[in-house]
Amino acid sequence: MSYIDGFVVAVPTENKQAYLEHAKLAGSIFKEYGALQIIEAWGDDVPSGEITSFPLAVKAKDDETVVFSIAIWPSKEVRDSGWQKIMDDPRMQEGENPMPFDGKRLIYGGFEPLLTL
Repeated sequence: MSYIDGFVVAVPTENKQAYLEHAKLAGSIFKEYGALQIIEAWGDDVPSGEITSFPLAVKAKDDETVVFSIAIWPSKEVRDSGWQKIMDDPRMQEGENPMPFDGKRLIYGGFEPLLTL
């Protein structure tokens, strides 16, 4: 069964192009190590709530856009193996592919698909 990593982050809106370049490189590395598909989605209609919301979760500022990303893997085993290789890959280090956002406010997690229609 497939496995999914999900990511939510606030990116300074002025860094959209830099984020795209960062995501292209990171995504190609994810795919090199086994990911089947990478989806990067730039926030367009992301309401801010009073109790919960994507902007609240990542402490988005007025000049930031919420980005939602997923990586689809063939299995958790491939993901676990690939993830370690990704973290060790020099191309993913700050000097090679700096994050154009505050990584401390990045939310991520791994998910086992429950239903696919």
